[in-house]
Amino acid sequence: MNFPLYIAKRYLFAKKSHNAINIISAISLAGVTIGTMALIIVLSVFNGFDHLIQTLFNSFDPDLKITIVAGKSFQTDDEKLSQLSKISGIVAWSKVVEENALLKYGEKQYIATIKGVDKNYPLINKLDSCITEGSFTLEDEKGRYAVIGQGIEYYLQVGLKFITPLVIYVPRKSATLSMNPENAFNQKYIYPSGVFNILQDYDSKYVLVPLSFAQELLDDSLSITSIEIRTTENKNIDQIQNDVQQLFGRNFSVKNRFQQKELFYRIMKYEKWAIFMILSFILAIASFNIVGSLSMLIIEKKKDISTLHSIGADGQFLRRVFLYEGIMISFFGAFLGLCLGLIICWLQITFGIVKFPSSGSFIINSYPVDIKAVDVVFVLITVLLIGYLAALYPVRYIIKRYLPDNQSIN
Repeated sequence: MNFPLYIAKRYLFAKKSHNAINIISAISLAGVTIGTMALIIVLSVFNGFDHLIQTLFNSFDPDLKITIVAGKSFQTDDEKLSQLSKISGIVAWSKVVEENALLKYGEKQYIATIKGVDKNYPLINKLDSCITEGSFTLEDEKGRYAVIGQGIEYYLQVGLKFITPLVIYVPRKSATLSMNPENAFNQKYIYPSGVFNILQDYDSKYVLVPLSFAQELLDDSLSITSIEIRTTENKNIDQIQNDVQQLFGRNFSVKNRFQQKELFYRIMKYEKWAIFMILSFILAIASFNIVGSLSMLIIEKKKDISTLHSIGADGQFLRRVFLYEGIMISFFGAFLGLCLGLIICWLQITFGIVKFPSSGSFIINSYPVDIKAVDVVFVLITVLLIGYLAALYPVRYIIKRYLPDNQSIN
């Protein structure tokens, strides 16, 4: 039997002679509970936003993207493309051309990026599920069309049912300063067929057009700027990435989804753990109540300390008694905080209780929440560690004052 733990439990649940000790103990428990609850809720909300943004990115960004290291465009090698299709885990690939361009619709103008894609592009991502108006049609027997972002549609006031075409201007590669400005640009007309809505960064930037249309506009029917690849979900993406890199060589860069948006994902991660550190600091301040609670309890039990010492309990034994009590306060507070936090997160996931201020302007109506087991474990360890450190001072420095002959407890 762990006798120090038994005594600690008796001290924790027994009624104290001074009501102030009970009040401070309750405040200590409440502080740890609220701090733990806040930690698990905030981390889960960050996880929810992270998952939401990754899902939206996945609607546009490919699993793998091949670009050239030096330069902007390159010409494709049919033999390499044939070998690319044979790599295990690759479902489809698409040739892409991207270039900045000036858009004109009626009297309005806008600078955007045209993205020319081939017929395999719908197999690469889930962009067709993000169409809010019209359809994801780039080419049919009647002609070629453009699919534009919602931000561009809003700024140019594009109407899919109107007969006004979208005019695209791109600088000619052979243009010189002495040329007439009107002759310095290639221009082509195209009619929009659909509007997509993903994120503002995409919606206000991209216009999707057929690959042949983009190459004609750029006066280059052979070069592309990237190859986008879709892989199977159950395959090792790192292995596929290495295989593709070996196929194309060091002159090409092969990036996965994280590497394509590396800076953004790092910022999201840093923000999450910065908030975690701030809340942990607040929890540490709240845990100072444990110092007060244990200090007063030790003063109240000074006769018990002398009695236990006289029957053979040494300083190490007494230290363990009150250290266990501090840890138990932290444990019960952490347990209650985790339970309350998980219940609140479950209610938000199930019923969406906390909604955004303007439900019509967001992709979702309520705050996203995603509970991860690793966060629960990490929060529990953090709270117990803070509680243990908070209990060390009264245990190490106050108990020995009440030991006969000022006996050391070390």
